[in-house]
Amino acid sequence: MAEVVKVYGPAYASCPRRVLACFIEKGIEFEIVHVDLLKGEQRNPEFLKLQPFGVAPVTQQGDYTLYESRAIIRYYSEKYKSQGTDLLGKTLEEKGLVEQWLEVEAQNYNAPAYDLVLNLLFYPKLGIPVNSDLVKESEEKLGKVLDVYEERLSKSKYLAGDFFSLADLSHLPFNHYLVNAIGKAYLIEDRKHVKAWWDDISSRPAWKKVLEL
Repeated sequence: MAEVVKVYGPAYASCPRRVLACFIEKGIEFEIVHVDLLKGEQRNPEFLKLQPFGVAPVTQQGDYTLYESRAIIRYYSEKYKSQGTDLLGKTLEEKGLVEQWLEVEAQNYNAPAYDLVLNLLFYPKLGIPVNSDLVKESEEKLGKVLDVYEERLSKSKYLAGDFFSLADLSHLPFNHYLVNAIGKAYLIEDRKHVKAWWDDISSRPAWKKVLEL
């Protein structure tokens, strides 16, 4: 029987949620080890031994430690590819498209989405002034990225094709914040095919379970 995977990080944060959604889709047994980011526990010496950059999440299975959420979901989707949802694609071409759109998410979508969420959701909680210029700039950048998504999703149900994959899953955490927490739902809902895609992926049982953690 496979060892339980320890996931270090708060279950409410975007990158741990990416990992948890993957684990639930794959039926991987896990244990959450809470790290309070708002109290700065990610900078404690014990955590820095696991993740020298002080960023959550980190996973441990036996003596194997891994950090960076997209590396984690790639690794465990491959390790447990014979169980749960196939998140990698079946052919080499499908896998190539999954990797392409995972890179698009990481390189084009993530930065403006992150800056919006940081400024509009977390800075007010921490008493840090909101950078209004950055919010405006990030909103415009993200809109242009989602225009590309709208075109892509007019031709296929999901980003890598007609199958749900890591490329779609990786968008769940920040899309959730955009729609439900920071008042930017229009970025999703004003784009017909992006909205249909979001309605589909956000209604998956695995994601609903993540939101309950």
